[in-house]
Formats: sequence, structure tokens, C-alpha cells
Amino acid sequence: MTGRPAGRPLVPAYLSTGGVTRPSRPHMERLTVLALGGEPRPTGLPAAALALLDALEGGSLAVVEAAALLRLPVSAVRVLAADLVDRDLVLARAPIPPAERFDPDLLKRVADGLRALKRT
Repeated sequence: MTGRPAGRPLVPAYLSTGGVTRPSRPHMERLTVLALGGEPRPTGLPAAALALLDALEGGSLAVVEAAALLRLPVSAVRVLAADLVDRDLVLARAPIPPAERFDPDLLKRVADGLRALKRT
């Protein structure tokens, strides 16, 4: 008898979300930062939701980091996280936007200023 292939979950990802395929919060992105909320854990949460809450006890995680820890697709973790945010068990913060493009002229002036300081 052959064992199950390494890395494949025993339960399909859509079952970990209770069959829900879309998060209730469409703004939940891959880089959204999740942290534990202040509410106590209710009884009857699915195992995947409890695993996500356990993962967040160590500190804040991005959705993709939580997905890697739980070995679930990002889409499933987005659904789980949105449900937990709706229940006030998890706080979600939008990802930090990428910085604007740097100004090459400003960088040149800073480099010139540093060279001038070095010579003195």
C-alpha cells in the first residue's frame, strides 16, 4: 500500500472554508496584515480557523505567511481571515503601499554631499 504523497493535504482547501469560495471582505489582499483581535474564541470554530488563530498568537502575519504556515492556498486563508475579521477575532490592516519611485536627482545630490563630507 502506498502512502499519501508528501505535501498534499488530506482535506481539500474548499472544505476548510466550509465551501465558501469568496471572502466577505473583497479588500483582503495577499499582503494584508492579520493580528489577533480582542474577542475571546467562541466554541464551534472550524479547525482551519482555530489553526489560523493559533498561528497569530505569535504575532502579526501577512495572509501569504499564514497560508504558508497552514499549508493552505492563499484564497482559502483569505476566506478564513475575512470570516474571523467579521467576528472581531482578527484585525486586518491594509498592506503598506510601495514607496514612490525615487528621485535620481535627489540621490545624486545626497551622494555628492556625502563625498564632500568624506573629503573634509
